[in-house]
Amino acid sequence: MPLLYTIGQYTVGTLLRLGWRPTVEGLEHVPERGGAILAGNHLSVADELFLGATVPRHLAFWAKSEYFKGTHLRGRLTRSVLTGLGAIPVERAGGRAALSAFDAAIPALRGGDLVVVYPEGTRSPDGRLYRGRTGAARLAVLAGVPIVPVGMIGTEKVQPIGARMPKLGAGRITVRFGKPLDFTGRPDDRTSLRTMTDELMAEIQRLTGQEYVPRYAPPRDQPTG
Repeated sequence: MPLLYTIGQYTVGTLLRLGWRPTVEGLEHVPERGGAILAGNHLSVADELFLGATVPRHLAFWAKSEYFKGTHLRGRLTRSVLTGLGAIPVERAGGRAALSAFDAAIPALRGGDLVVVYPEGTRSPDGRLYRGRTGAARLAVLAGVPIVPVGMIGTEKVQPIGARMPKLGAGRITVRFGKPLDFTGRPDDRTSLRTMTDELMAEIQRLTGQEYVPRYAPPRDQPTG
């Protein structure tokens, strides 16, 4: 586990656990060792904070590649922190550049690390659960690891979109882990990946109780309909 991540667990993680006292269910489904993907709904920036405070192992989060390219003091500090935490840079432009995140995640998973993926691709703009993208399923098949579904409840109230910090007393947080989904040996053609992703999203919905929307989440500056 990276040193900075360990320090964060003992400091920020302890503060989050004591201040908000999140309810945790199904933590036994997270393997104590070996690689796995944690795939969950995405309501708030606080999802990462409370997930990291809940799981006693190192979690490798994907972060926008722009955060690793800062040149001024703040940018260099952000880059140093993310690198120290073991984050994986991901290009949002798509294409070959975006596949670099897979190139980094596969050896991490095969080496026994846990990688966090949000299949919706962005935070939900209205609290509903949107159609999942197939990246998590593809990564699971390529790396030969299980996917643990994760359901976050209440984080959008504790830290709404636009809020810089979680708010005390703004609501209760629940973190639920489902039974691992093993897609080992499944084909990675488009139809199979879509089927596996739909299975995953159904498990996430079961954990959260969210209304499901069978289309991709829109950008935050567009109406949700």
